[in-house]
Amino acid sequence: MTRPGEAAQWLAMVDLSTLSADFPAASESDWRALVAKTLKDAPFDSLTRTTAEGLPIRPLYESAPAPAAFPLRPHEAERPWDIRASLAHPDPARANADLLSDLEGGAASAVVRIDPMGEYGVAVGSAQDLARVLDGVLLELAPIALEAGFLGAKAADWLGAAAKGSPAALLNFHLDPLSAFAQAGESPGPIESHLISAATVAARLADSYPKAGLFLASGRVVHEAGGGEAGELAFMLAAALAYAKALVRAGLPLDQALGRIVLGLSADADYFVSLAKMRAARALWARISAACGVTAIARIEARSSHRMLTAQDAWTNMLRLTAAAFGAAVGGTDAVVLGAFTDALGHPTAFARRQARNTQLVLMEEAHLGRVADPAAGSGYVEALTDEIARAAWAQFQAIEAQGGLVNALTSGHVAAEAEKVRAGREAAGPPKIVGVTAFPPAKDAPVEVEHPPARLVSAPSTRLPGPDSRCPPLSPIRLAQAHEAAR
Repeated sequence: MTRPGEAAQWLAMVDLSTLSADFPAASESDWRALVAKTLKDAPFDSLTRTTAEGLPIRPLYESAPAPAAFPLRPHEAERPWDIRASLAHPDPARANADLLSDLEGGAASAVVRIDPMGEYGVAVGSAQDLARVLDGVLLELAPIALEAGFLGAKAADWLGAAAKGSPAALLNFHLDPLSAFAQAGESPGPIESHLISAATVAARLADSYPKAGLFLASGRVVHEAGGGEAGELAFMLAAALAYAKALVRAGLPLDQALGRIVLGLSADADYFVSLAKMRAARALWARISAACGVTAIARIEARSSHRMLTAQDAWTNMLRLTAAAFGAAVGGTDAVVLGAFTDALGHPTAFARRQARNTQLVLMEEAHLGRVADPAAGSGYVEALTDEIARAAWAQFQAIEAQGGLVNALTSGHVAAEAEKVRAGREAAGPPKIVGVTAFPPAKDAPVEVEHPPARLVSAPSTRLPGPDSRCPPLSPIRLAQAHEAAR
């Protein structure tokens, strides 16, 4: 009987290339001949599929001659990526308990969603409220990120106060007024003023917290509204450029401005598309930084897609979330925020939160996904998809910039129109195959346990800035299964 370790030692001594010596190499014509037997009279090209944005997915690819040229995720920590928990319970005390439990249970960091109304996040309206949420957390060891919308500039000061000026604090202020504007369809005062305010606060905090991320340039609002991968990346790039310009005007050098921006993307159940999108983001960011004459390594925070979740047969969301985490990790993401499988129904229980953590822990520590820097490198399919997504995203990014930047592209309706095209094309293609809803629906309901805490309204500073409100067609979030669940 082989003892532990002996198998690994044996494999280390074997020339693995000899194991396939008795199997002749198969040519493309050999593969086509096998496929032709099943296709009968149908042409080979009938197997070609497209993404929601019309990018082709061929049935057969040759090995790529070389992997995409972009800087890989730097391995600076013990873990290959950051397991990041999400806090949204309206009660600050309960949010603190969830945070401590997540950190003790394997998470390395957290993102705090702030909502003084207590409807979509933690009811935080002051530095004292946020300090209560972070009570017992060592900010030099556990990175804390924020999601505060138009309250972001004030929330950044609250987080800075919680860190007490420690230069070693691992903070991510995640200022992102453009996403808040795009989703809401309006801003309390001119959106340009919110950009200036956020950049002014960020520049002031930059010296005190040299390890902090200042802005989050996220394209997730496009994804959640039904848009495609290229549109999401284009929004991300345009937001990053707008934030970098604002930081430079606030006094930061360009290299620091780009280096202190975190890129935000979504990951869904199509793990090949997700990992190709993450790789495309690194290639695009390398091109942006090179065009600016600086070197800035992409830092990517991926969050699991909410639009892919189902309320019906919610247990199947575990499959979708696992696939999303796989795609994000293999694609080279720096931090992964994995939602709970019950998020389409209500606030997660302790079990649902543990499931979200453990899914990543198993992928990291048992499946060892982080052992290889870029495991998809050289795959003909993934390299082609990465390149196609990157090229389409660059073209859409150029179209946004041709309108004068992201603010103008939002207010003119250009961004919303592009997302609507993808959404309409997806609907025209017919009902999607959603396990548990349109495919293999359950014979009987298997309910899951969720929480429905009451909203907690707290007083908070006004987010209104002087001047007229800005408006744009909103990028309202959707859930792909919702219409089909309603029909049932």
